[in-house]
Amino acid sequence: MNNNVFNIDHPLISMFVLISFLSVLPSMLVMFTSFTRVVIVLSFLRQAMGGQQIPPNVVVIGLSIFITLFVMTPTLDVVAKESFTPLMDKKITIGEALRRAEQPVKSFMLKQTREKDVALFLRLAKVDAPEKPMDLPIKIVVPAFAISELKTAFEMGFLLYLPFIIIDMVVASVMLSMGMMMVPPVMISLPFKLLLFVLVDGWNLVVGTLVRSFQ
Repeated sequence: MNNNVFNIDHPLISMFVLISFLSVLPSMLVMFTSFTRVVIVLSFLRQAMGGQQIPPNVVVIGLSIFITLFVMTPTLDVVAKESFTPLMDKKITIGEALRRAEQPVKSFMLKQTREKDVALFLRLAKVDAPEKPMDLPIKIVVPAFAISELKTAFEMGFLLYLPFIIIDMVVASVMLSMGMMMVPPVMISLPFKLLLFVLVDGWNLVVGTLVRSFQ
């Protein structure tokens, strides 16, 4: 049997790799990009305001995707220039294209990953730390990046919650002092939350902070 059939650069294997890549693209969007942090922060914001379905899920997901594209544009430009375009021009093989694409993506992830999280997965995998961070295997970088993003997103979500919790506490105290115990405080506090959010230009502040947190 011809061993070349099992070469990643063989046309049949290349087609299989491409189809497999497209099937895992949603997972890559979550695990390899800024999407996780963005969508969690926006979800925290919606819950803090008290609007369970305002804005709707489709708006939160859509906005998260486009903010992710904005944040990832410099990395995607490098991937397109060094990997995708030469592959489409048939100047390099798909194996070489994958190796070239890994470097800028790994560089982005490492900038957002805490050393403590990298050390955790190095210990779990029983792998010695390399001399340079870029020499870390992708199986170490991806989970370390993921839990670092979760920690950062939860920290930002906590800070978003604080002003809205204060409004809830003030409204609940006023209503209790007035004897309005049968009226849900959320119904009264929601307009004040919306007013505060609009007055401080909340969407500008939240989106701007999210984007700057990756720079």
